Amino acid sequence: MKTYAWILAVILSAGLLSAGVLQADESQANHRAIRLLSTIPIPPNVASNSSMMVVFDISWVDPETQRYYLADRSNAVIDVIDARHDAFIKQISGNFKGFTGSNDTSGPNGVVVGGRWLFVTDANSRVVSIDLQTDTIADAVSTGGAAGLRSDELAYDPKGGVLLVVNNADSPPFATLISVNKANGHLTVGQRITFTDATNGAEQPVWNPTTGLFYVSIPEVNGPGGTGQHGAVARINPKTGVEVLPEFPVDFCQPAGLALGPKQDLLLGCSVVFDTLGGPWTPADVNTAAPQQIIMDAKSGKIDSQIPGVGGSDEVWFNSGDGRYYTASRANPAGPVLGVIDAKSQHLVQVVPTFNTPASAPAPRGTAHSVAVNPHNNHVFVPLPANNVFPNCLTGCIAVYGTPKGDDDD
Repeated sequence: MKTYAWILAVILSAGLLSAGVLQADESQANHRAIRLLSTIPIPPNVASNSSMMVVFDISWVDPETQRYYLADRSNAVIDVIDARHDAFIKQISGNFKGFTGSNDTSGPNGVVVGGRWLFVTDANSRVVSIDLQTDTIADAVSTGGAAGLRSDELAYDPKGGVLLVVNNADSPPFATLISVNKANGHLTVGQRITFTDATNGAEQPVWNPTTGLFYVSIPEVNGPGGTGQHGAVARINPKTGVEVLPEFPVDFCQPAGLALGPKQDLLLGCSVVFDTLGGPWTPADVNTAAPQQIIMDAKSGKIDSQIPGVGGSDEVWFNSGDGRYYTASRANPAGPVLGVIDAKSQHLVQVVPTFNTPASAPAPRGTAHSVAVNPHNNHVFVPLPANNVFPNCLTGCIAVYGTPKGDDDD
């Protein structure tokens, strides 16, 4: 893939980043610019001997109930938020591992909701289904990874009742199909799909009901293990239990986040920022950073757009309520941000500062790498590690972003 076009585009837009908010379409961005609306404090969980939330993973909004769920490793619980009124509800315990000092052996990790069932991944390859009517575990199974290592992100086909669970920390990484009994929440482990060419894990999966396939971000293919230029998106057919080849290639991205948008578009959250010469960028780099996100055609694998101006992303989300993608860009060169991309024009319209625990702080370090959106009021939920910068966040919080009240609410 040629690099010159997107490198030039990034150079031309780089000067706009210094203000902290980038508005590519001035009139549209001014009309619908988002800002911090509130913060929801997360209480410490006494049972887990935690004093604050620092380390967490994936989050999810269930549009049916307007509830937000966060995999909170520090507290070893799932935090539950009223996404309509932006209020803390409760914490669900599931005998999760908690934070061990390494993300690879910690949990909870991934969360997704299907009807009355909350599905959660945990350390030691554990996957649980939780009955949301009683907050009790209905079933627990193992994907059979190496001892102690976690099962990580997951996606759900609600019609077929099938989960795809990714074991990111195993080498090589793999995904597992799990059938769900929608009546009682029982789980049945099915086929394993191993990504033999993946040299930096496997990341966010997404279900596509139009193609009938699961898609999985593969950050690096046949590379050195974290800095390689070549990545891919894998496709898995749940009916056959095998990967659909070939994989869709993507370069200069190391895709982590993955979200299905309109018109069969996939947003790839590029986790690594490359420089203008195509090498992995660091603050000491003599070359300019060239952060980008990628939009790919889910049917053909064609790269539709390379969106400059934001990068270093983990979880990404498409919000049908306002037609925008949101990126949790914790490793953005100018500092951690929430990126806002218009799905129709495929342009970056805004970046809003978030927060990472400073690198000089005592371990563990927390980063703003998770995002989910309520499509009913377009409120964007970004968990933040405990800090004294954002209000009501001394024990950790959920930052809520959106337009001023009345612009987008029901």
